[in-house]
Amino acid sequence: MKKIITIGLILGLTGCSLFTSKVEANTTINGSVESRCSIQTDTNGYYGNSNAYTLNTTPSDGGQKPILRIDNSLASAFVAALSWPTSFSSSPSLSDSVTWTGGVAVTQVSASGMDGYQAASTLTNNGSTRNYLLTTAGSTWFEITSQAIYGGNKAFPSGSYAATVVAECIAQ
Repeated sequence: MKKIITIGLILGLTGCSLFTSKVEANTTINGSVESRCSIQTDTNGYYGNSNAYTLNTTPSDGGQKPILRIDNSLASAFVAALSWPTSFSSSPSLSDSVTWTGGVAVTQVSASGMDGYQAASTLTNNGSTRNYLLTTAGSTWFEITSQAIYGGNKAFPSGSYAATVVAECIAQ
């Protein structure tokens, strides 16, 4: 009698699992996110060469400071990180070191709540990157300065020189 009840119980549980089998479906959910922060170059920069050993973006040295505009449509969602060059992206062969200095400054804003961006900014990356918390929606214009001095006052070799400003909108 015990064997019959055990076998009946096993067959009964197996039969129940046939009626309650799990049915699944995999459904994809798609979506896209459009950037709420964009970066535009308003003025291209270039180096002037007022003496043999210095390349500089200041107008008094024959250069042009680049100006970037950051448009942000969502307050307090992004940090703008702007870096002045610390190396050439292309240049003639250089046998000595180059000393780099630079800066980033807010030159214009589209809303009064942005007036404190420069004072509230922080420096990172050994001082070559300035970070701005974009607390107000709108547009901000940034001017970048860059100076390269070759080998402790040695003359730069003739040729073309290029350096890159890096600007990013980093989501919070």
